[in-house]
Amino acid sequence: MTGSRLLSPRWLAAGGAVILAAVIGVALLLTNSGSACAAPPSTSAKSGKATFYDLGGGTGNCSFPSAPADDLFVALGPEQYSAGAACGTYLDVTGPKGKVRVKVIDSCPECPAGHLDLSRTAFKKIGAEVAGIIPITYKTVTGVGAGPISVRVKEGSSQYWLAVLIDNHGNRLKSVTVNGKSTHRESYNYWVVDGGAGNGPFKVKVTDAYGHSTVASGVKLSPGATQKTSARLAGGGVSSTKSSPSPAKKKASPSSSPSAAAPAASSAAPALESTEVAAPTTEVEVPPAEQGVDLAAGAAQSCG
Repeated sequence: MTGSRLLSPRWLAAGGAVILAAVIGVALLLTNSGSACAAPPSTSAKSGKATFYDLGGGTGNCSFPSAPADDLFVALGPEQYSAGAACGTYLDVTGPKGKVRVKVIDSCPECPAGHLDLSRTAFKKIGAEVAGIIPITYKTVTGVGAGPISVRVKEGSSQYWLAVLIDNHGNRLKSVTVNGKSTHRESYNYWVVDGGAGNGPFKVKVTDAYGHSTVASGVKLSPGATQKTSARLAGGGVSSTKSSPSPAKKKASPSSSPSAAAPAASSAAPALESTEVAAPTTEVEVPPAEQGVDLAAGAAQSCG
């Protein structure tokens, strides 16, 4: 498990080690099956409960290089984590003391649907820390983008095997292609081209669950580097414009041991400092017909 997870109150809420073992078994079965909810998550409010935990030195099962700067994040149970499909989306959570917006960056194998495991900072904004477990209502928020998307090329990537992580997209992602090649998403939130896509540069097309697409061109084969772009996936749609790349800072990165092997489903990718490289150029595409962001009412399957 990722980070420093408290045995209480989360374990108390889950009912102890016996129940936890059974739930983890089911979670691993669901994860290894490769299935994930493809429909947009429901945006209607739901009732549930919240606990809190400390991430410690980890980064969460979604493999983002670091936790949000404001320390407002959440871990979801297997059903809502949906084999990584929820990574990078946002929830508005309301508790006894108020409301907080949190980013999904982690999974909670023992949490059933409706049980949100918040960061301690987020929990304290909506409830008393001493309570441990509080009643909440929560809903998925669409159209939230922390900024232009970034593309991180995983350590161990080469011309023969490539994995990329997309961040700052806000809405749930449906697909990612690299130079026209399809990818598959692993539960640790990287999109993988098993046969690789060459030496680059790459054209990475990102499509969200509502049909909005954007394309980042000029992505380099730079393992361990987070490449900033000016492409955005936010709001009810995207504009048909081209934008210039913004300058990116460079900072030293500690060396790491590259490995092309995928991490085990029950553990997160290791915490690594990212090296920012020059921003690739971007192209933005508009879907054939503009779609509203709240399509959950007509979805056959709810992922929220």
